[in-house]
Amino acid sequence: LAAALPAAGIEVVLAEQPWVVAGKKIAPAPKTLDTGWLPVAEAVREAARRTPFLVGGRSAGARVACRTGAGSGAVGVVALAFPLHPPGRPEKSRVEELVGSGLPTLVVQGGTDPFGTPGEFPELPPTHRLVGLPAGDHGFKVAKTAEPVLDALVAAVAEWIDGLLR
Repeated sequence: LAAALPAAGIEVVLAEQPWVVAGKKIAPAPKTLDTGWLPVAEAVREAARRTPFLVGGRSAGARVACRTGAGSGAVGVVALAFPLHPPGRPEKSRVEELVGSGLPTLVVQGGTDPFGTPGEFPELPPTHRLVGLPAGDHGFKVAKTAEPVLDALVAAVAEWIDGLLR
């Protein structure tokens, strides 16, 4: 996705979460993640100057983007594989983090994601758009070729950002 979006005129900055770099499987507490992310978002926003700035992430990173987006000065959030609930625990919904961003938000969700399929999401506010990738899992991996899923992912993100910013 990050390699394909520049062809659509969208610059992407990737930030690896420290806990991932350290090889850990479980993210630290949300407050720790948010505190670590905000200086990175601030640096990117400063570099962007007058260019509209969006934040995004996948899985735990999507949660961080939703919680910190407004405070970072972003104009929108791209939430990839938002973990709506822990696997097998739909009663532990995290939808409030998603809708609480206060920003236009694109959610791209795999159709077989154990953290929440597109059909498990409640009706979202009009500022939010949910795009399902039917064959994708939590990492957007598919049983066969990933190219059609990647193409659909790139198209969904590029079209949504274009509509938001232009």
